[in-house]
Amino acid sequence: MIGKYIREKLSWILLLVCIQLIILFVAYIDSSIPIRSLAYVVILNAVVCISFIWARYPRETRFYKKLTTWDHTYDLGELDIAESPYELIVHDAVTSQTERYRKESSSYLILLEQEKDEMLSWIHEVKTPLTALQLMIERTPDDKLRNQMTYEWLRIHQLLDQQLHQKRIPFMHNDLYIEETELEPILNAEIRALKSWCISKGIGFDMSLNITRVLTDSKWLGFIIRQLLSNAVKYSDSSDIIIESWEQDGHHVLSIQDHGRGIEAQDLPRIFDKGFTSTRGRLEGAATGMGLYLTRQVAQTLHMDIHVESAPGEGTTVKLTFPRINDMVHLAGV
Repeated sequence: MIGKYIREKLSWILLLVCIQLIILFVAYIDSSIPIRSLAYVVILNAVVCISFIWARYPRETRFYKKLTTWDHTYDLGELDIAESPYELIVHDAVTSQTERYRKESSSYLILLEQEKDEMLSWIHEVKTPLTALQLMIERTPDDKLRNQMTYEWLRIHQLLDQQLHQKRIPFMHNDLYIEETELEPILNAEIRALKSWCISKGIGFDMSLNITRVLTDSKWLGFIIRQLLSNAVKYSDSSDIIIESWEQDGHHVLSIQDHGRGIEAQDLPRIFDKGFTSTRGRLEGAATGMGLYLTRQVAQTLHMDIHVESAPGEGTTVKLTFPRINDMVHLAGV
């Protein structure tokens, strides 16, 4: 800051230096003026100027030091009180700009909240004709046609469910209830929802739960399991999906293993990226690249670790590691 201050006052310093040099020059060319006495005056002026600059430096830079350390939030109370006219100009400009940004931010947040509410309302309204459509599909006499229609209905239902939870995730802290949750009812409910799809693809489930209760939010855990089971069924054919749970290093672990086509090695580090659809998914055009991204977002909020192991042609294993109770004490419901 001292360097910037000197650069700011450099023109004045140069002016004072030039004045002293002019005084010495006049004394040099005019022999009637004692140069030694004027040299003392020049030295005294230099000492006074340096002392003045040194004394004024803290006072004149205090406001700007606060301004440089300000974290550019909307809290103007962190700024120092402006004293000089130029400081007042800067303070007024920063205040007016901050107020304008604050109003714009508030209006954008209101619009975003309205958009979210409208989207959630639309999703709930769409669920009503979807339910009616499901009943109509169940009465279809042609088994092949019924299975095809059920699969397409399930895809629409899952996409709406994804969109619904995507809008809720930023506010999911308001909707958390952490408690000891039974795994088996949640798993059974999600498997039943995929029953017709699994039957058409010849997929079964082998469940072995050594740990039956975990500490989490049941609704959001259901969303995570729904995404993982949907992926396992989507990329598998005529095989069993193995679901296991156990305790490891004080943590409860849930594993979902399929024997499908697996994930390419170059795709594995990116599967949780938003919009990533994998090399094969890009060719097929059916994937949205949002399922695993949303799954990780929810898992992070629930302090769960999600780990994926896979090899092409050998299938995929997803492991969910639940937190210890000490890691969850600050969340609602514990």
